[in-house]
Amino acid sequence: MDRKKFLLTTGLTAFALSSFGRVVASLAGDKTTFGGDCATTNDILGPFYRPNSPQRTDLTYENLPGAKISVQGKVLGPDCKTPLQNARVEIWHCDTLGEYDNDTDAFLHRGQQLTDARGEYAFKTIFPGKYLNGRLYRPAHIHFRVSADGHKELISQIYFKGDPHILEDPWASQSRAKDRILPILPTDLSGGFSVAFEVYLDRE
Repeated sequence: MDRKKFLLTTGLTAFALSSFGRVVASLAGDKTTFGGDCATTNDILGPFYRPNSPQRTDLTYENLPGAKISVQGKVLGPDCKTPLQNARVEIWHCDTLGEYDNDTDAFLHRGQQLTDARGEYAFKTIFPGKYLNGRLYRPAHIHFRVSADGHKELISQIYFKGDPHILEDPWASQSRAKDRILPILPTDLSGGFSVAFEVYLDRE
């Protein structure tokens, strides 16, 4: 099922529900943020979230088109320095043509993992494409859902510096998203790229 058909059949163009049934964000975006000086801000869940994605760190496969990137970082507590072991980090994004895998058993471009003793996570994937949201293209983005025992769940997105579609996007253009607009860094001599995203969770 392609993205347009999925939107029509779900009717989630104005808001998205989490898997727990609560409203996560309206079209205007969720205005709440976590407390603390370093807490990561929320973003919309979006209509293309699928629960029960596979436990895996490599989201690539043979003959997959797109620039390969490593998305990595740490999950830290509200003191901004304590690593959270066994925090669940889930990501999902569209392919290079702007389409999400909404219904196949392969769960393409979707995966989750638990952080290690240093609070670290890392995914190997591709740079996502873009798609129209009404009359505007959404900037390239990767969705995150992060949870840890005793901490508030984070639902958010990362964007990429230099993307011209950030300026008009209803969510990426908000000032609260500025720390989630990240540089893409070359990491080796064979064309590899890396994006670092540190996640800070507040206490429940």
